[in-house]
Amino acid sequence: MALKTWKPFLTVISLQFGYAGLSIIAKFALDRGMSPHVLAAYRHIVATIFIAPFAFFLDRKVRPKMTLPIFFKIALLGLLEPTIDQNLYYTGMKYTSATFTAAMTNVLPAFAFLMAWIFRLEKVNIRKVHSQAKILGTVVTVGGAMLMTVVKGPLVPLPWANPNDNHQDSSNPGVTPDLTKGALLIAIGCICWAGFVNLQAITIKSYPVELSLTAYICLMGSIESTIVALFIERGNPSAWAIQLDSKLLAAVYGGVICSGVGYYVQGVIMKTRGPVFVTAFNPLSMVIVAILGSIILAEVMYLGRILGAIVIVLGLYSVLWGKSKDEPSNSFSDMDIEFPRSTPQVVTFSLKSNTETDTMDASVVTSRHNTNESV
Repeated sequence: MALKTWKPFLTVISLQFGYAGLSIIAKFALDRGMSPHVLAAYRHIVATIFIAPFAFFLDRKVRPKMTLPIFFKIALLGLLEPTIDQNLYYTGMKYTSATFTAAMTNVLPAFAFLMAWIFRLEKVNIRKVHSQAKILGTVVTVGGAMLMTVVKGPLVPLPWANPNDNHQDSSNPGVTPDLTKGALLIAIGCICWAGFVNLQAITIKSYPVELSLTAYICLMGSIESTIVALFIERGNPSAWAIQLDSKLLAAVYGGVICSGVGYYVQGVIMKTRGPVFVTAFNPLSMVIVAILGSIILAEVMYLGRILGAIVIVLGLYSVLWGKSKDEPSNSFSDMDIEFPRSTPQVVTFSLKSNTETDTMDASVVTSRHNTNESV
């Protein structure tokens, strides 16, 4: 029983370690000349090859029929996160650092809430304290991202980092670091990522097979991101060259861990625990990347970026606290997932003949009372 309780926590924490590892590996590959657009394409090609056989065999008896509306939703899902977000994310990372990128992505929950509010997927009552906390947290989170971009501050010495080793500039001299441009690209990518999360939650209701949905998203993402990469890297065939190095590792690691496994596990957990549970662990990835980035990539830390990251986390948890207060009203949706046969049983009992009506009605009333007591 204890293992069942802790399993979602351990799963989400493991995902954050996986995402942190990709930030370090991807930054390492980008600093050595890998195209961010080619990386996005290769990543989802690998993800499709990895996840498609599992979806084909394990979901063949439960996979619902593909309809045109579902196909359009999947095509849009493949465009939002695998294509637009990943291209902007890796390009922004190339202009900044792995730590800066991981910190900036903490604005994702705030953007997701704001987008859900605009499209009326999120109920907001200005008079309620938890709604005020969500709005205030969104503003604070965006303010923290701006603080990280504008304010640099003094260098924070770390015992294992060497500030004289400018690893980023020396390893990728063709790209001049630009925090403003990088932050803007990452922020736009997070907006697309927020749209992806909201659309995924909508799509999974009409296509409730997470494994097949993940495979289709990776397939559409690989097609669309490959088209984008071919257009941007036209006349540069050497950008597609790959060997047994960090570039191949970034594509395989990102495709298998962060796209294949990540999309599937995140969908399963969000279906039972909700997006608040998943996004609550995002700052863990930022801490891991900050430590590993300073050790492996020799990235230096500045006070302004640390303060901005702290402000982002405070704003994030303000949004998450306000969102958590909405959970009791949504708890019945989780009950429907856990007890899908309760309603059909009641309807079956109520259709009995006149001779059995009184007995069946009594059993129905008893079952309803028991259900209410269990709730």
